[in-house]
Amino acid sequence: MEPRAAIEDRNFLGCWQEEDSAFLFFSAPAADAVGGLLRRRPHLRLLDRTQMTYAQWQGAVFAGECIGRFRLLPPWGAAPAVGRDDAPALTLLLDPGLVFGAGTHPTTRDCLMALERAAADGAAATALDLGTGTGILALAAALLGSRVLAVDLNPLAAETARRNVRLNRLEKKILVVQGKAEEVIERPADLVVANLHGEAMLRVMESAGFRQKRRFILSGLMRSDAKEVRRRLELLGIRIAGEWAQDGIWHTYYAENLSRRDLSDP
Repeated sequence: MEPRAAIEDRNFLGCWQEEDSAFLFFSAPAADAVGGLLRRRPHLRLLDRTQMTYAQWQGAVFAGECIGRFRLLPPWGAAPAVGRDDAPALTLLLDPGLVFGAGTHPTTRDCLMALERAAADGAAATALDLGTGTGILALAAALLGSRVLAVDLNPLAAETARRNVRLNRLEKKILVVQGKAEEVIERPADLVVANLHGEAMLRVMESAGFRQKRRFILSGLMRSDAKEVRRRLELLGIRIAGEWAQDGIWHTYYAENLSRRDLSDP
């Protein structure tokens, strides 16, 4: 389904697609628009409808955030104070729209900290951002000096990330595509940033392209998935150089492929 073409309603905001299901978002009740879509597409079936505020959907209204050197600003609000004085702030504008990833989730925060750690080890000229969501990690990597290829399977997420790239005028440094992470991992890059659920992460790790990369930031991992990812990294000879865990639930790894180190170092 191509929702923009299928739904003619001024209150239509977007469509979140997941496998065989789709979530349609409107800024006002839209029974007529949905009814018209179902009549035109009889193979579709309405399962449920819910009315909530934007803050309820996102969990809170995004008002800005400081994480390490990064200062995340909504394009509509005031700037939060910079959290650290020992390094200049890296400011990025972020409109999360209907997509999650405004810096409030533990894995996003830890990925930003891991990106700082990676930059301290030496800037990555090129990076892959797998499961980009709002594009927040791609934007952060670009501010740290990388050229980034960002991918998300969800068309709405890819559209949102592209909007944030334009908002920050980083079109020359970031390319956003809609597709599968396990296909993009085959592209050459110095750094892989992957904030994915466990099953998707393991698929990525099975590819030959994964083993060719030098450095990795792997996140989105709950405890059992984190143990399996650690085991596979060890089997591949990839050393975990940094680790973050939040509430004993969410895990993030910063890792280095020692067998590729001499090929990437200047």
